[in-house]
Parts: sequence; structure tokens; C-alpha cells
Amino acid sequence: MITINNLTYEYEANKPVLDNVCLHVKKGEWVSILGHNGSGKSTLAKLIIGLLRPKSGEIIVDGIPLSYDSVYDIRKKVGIVFQNPDNQFVGVTVRDDIAFGLENLRVPRSEMIERIETFAGKVNMLDFLNKEPHNLSGGQKQRVAIAGILAMHTDVIIFDEATSMLDPDGRKMVLESIQALHKEGTTVITITHDMREAVKSDRVVVLKNGHVLKEGPSKTVLNDHEILEKSNLELLLPLHVIKRLREKNLSNERLESVLWALSLNA
Repeated sequence: MITINNLTYEYEANKPVLDNVCLHVKKGEWVSILGHNGSGKSTLAKLIIGLLRPKSGEIIVDGIPLSYDSVYDIRKKVGIVFQNPDNQFVGVTVRDDIAFGLENLRVPRSEMIERIETFAGKVNMLDFLNKEPHNLSGGQKQRVAIAGILAMHTDVIIFDEATSMLDPDGRKMVLESIQALHKEGTTVITITHDMREAVKSDRVVVLKNGHVLKEGPSKTVLNDHEILEKSNLELLLPLHVIKRLREKNLSNERLESVLWALSLNA
């Protein structure tokens, strides 16, 4: 679905934020881009949807190379939910806000009404359509942002630190929505430094100082304690226990399996 070849971007000359990055995302896959602040992960998200232009390299989405001429075609395929949902709201009501993207796409009114109700229902916000967005909780705001993207029938949704400003209940709401989207076949990219999110994804890409440090299945990468320490990422408690057991030569395959299952439910 997404191919990135030799991507380089810099805010200041000769100081690349991303340096020759290569990676891919398969259709229907959930990939977590993991890294500490300043690793380049949010810059990568903005490049994928054409908010920034790379210094060099290429981004291909569903066979379409991203360019000045194709950026609007790409944005029909890729939607993004930002860290602060208030920055995305433009409507007076939830209904108006979900409708905004559809109006830009010139979706017929009858179809627009149907899509608004369908996708508000998918994120359990159907009863809030006439509410003002600023009166909603953080988790509810993020779900409205998700509904707005879904209504546009995008193939890919990027969540850029979408749970970092939420309380535990709001975070749980959004993660449940992400998991449901993934099960339905939507391609999902989560930009995060939260291990509790990354552990649930199919694959993890670890960025540090603009380089891909490691990528692979989530279980493989998140059990690589050396890589996580190099990236200044904290281990989940069950994975920390696995590390200590291995250090004391007390490794037990069955116990590690149980601890991994606990980390998935953290």
C-alpha cells in the first residue's frame, strides 16, 4: 500500500530529520512507527500525506507516486488523525465536522447524510451528532476525527500520537477504534512512543535520529531490549520481567508466552 524509498527531509540545511529512510506498509497491515521525541516519526507522517515535501526520495501510495500533481489523489487514499483533535475541527457540530471532508469531495447530499450516520455509528458517536465538538471529552473528539476520515473512504489512516494527550478512558476508546478498523481491513499506521500501542500492531519500525534502527514483527522488535534501550524507549513491565529472567538464565518459554500475552493487554 505504501512504499518509501531513500526518503530524506531536513528543516535546516545539512541537518536531516529523516536520512535515506526506506520502508513499506502492506495493505491491511497495522504498522507502528516507534521512536522518542525528535526521531523523525511525525515528520514522516506529514511527508506521507504531502504536508511536507522531501529533499529527496520517493513515496508511492497504492501505486501512485506522491507529487505536486498527485497530492490530492493521495489524500483521498490516506487520512490522518493528529495529536490534538481540536486542530482538526472546523464544524459547529459533530455532524458538520464529519461533513466537511465530504463537502470538499462534492459527495451528493443524500450519500453524505448516509455516510455521516454510518461512520458516526462505527465509532459510537451517533448520539452526539448535534453536539458541539468542544463540549466532548478528549477520547470522543478523537473518535469524531476518526469518523470524519472514515467517511471519506480512505484506504489508510495514520494516527499521529493520537492518544498521547488522552486520559486512560479516552486512550482506551481510541485504541478500541483502531483495533476495530484493523480487523475490518483498513491499513493503519500509528506514530507513537507508547509501547502499549506498539505491542498490539502487526509490525514495528523503530526510528532514531532519522534512521530506521530496526523493523519487524512487533514481538521480535519489542523483545529486542538492546534496540529499545538505544532508542530511549521504556519496556513494558511484562517485557522487563522477561529481560530480567534471561539475565539470570531463568528463561522459560511458557512463562515468556504468558508475559507476552499480559503485555498485549497492558
